[in-house]
Amino acid sequence: MNLGCAPYLPVLEAMRAFTLERKATTEDELWLVEHPAVFTLGQAGKREHILSAGQIPVVQSDRGGQVTYHGLGQLVAYPLIDLKRQGIYVKEYVYRIEQAVIGTLAEYGLIGQRVIGAPGIYVALSGIAEIVGPKQNRFEGLAKIAALGVKISRNCTYHGVALNVAMDLTPFKQINPCGYAGLQTTDLATLGVQTTWDEAASRLVQHLRHFFTL
Repeated sequence: MNLGCAPYLPVLEAMRAFTLERKATTEDELWLVEHPAVFTLGQAGKREHILSAGQIPVVQSDRGGQVTYHGLGQLVAYPLIDLKRQGIYVKEYVYRIEQAVIGTLAEYGLIGQRVIGAPGIYVALSGIAEIVGPKQNRFEGLAKIAALGVKISRNCTYHGVALNVAMDLTPFKQINPCGYAGLQTTDLATLGVQTTWDEAASRLVQHLRHFFTL
């Protein structure tokens, strides 16, 4: 279901209501949305990771993780899935979402990578391959292109993944993205990929449907 451009808080409340009210027979859904500018804090998010909110609103969320930014030009996918019906556990669920993003990036000629202990998907700053040789830190040479934050209630998921397509990346400098000071972020446009939000959404949906019955 494509929600178009919609404010974060009403969508959050709708996800909560859907999850609270769903029954064993309720079909799983996939919501796609583009949010106007907003910083969101995870359930245990620390305000000190918001360096300067400026005019951008801050919303307390109940997902995992720290702080992230949503804005126009970012593709947000919210899988509302019954894990028990899908026959998987949380770790596998997260892996499959990340793999769907990696597959989407591969269609654009990009190599998506995981970083141990830091959920989400990263790419080399050059967009080609990961830096080789010793690193001073695990993010060296990498930039985050997709943020992941999930919530599980009664074995059902909400929240999801945000893929940066073509957006103003400046607000990411006003926070420690996902709680990591100095973590760089990027989007498809910065990496030279010419695509639209709708096309990226179509590709991501195909990959998500490969991993989940939707």
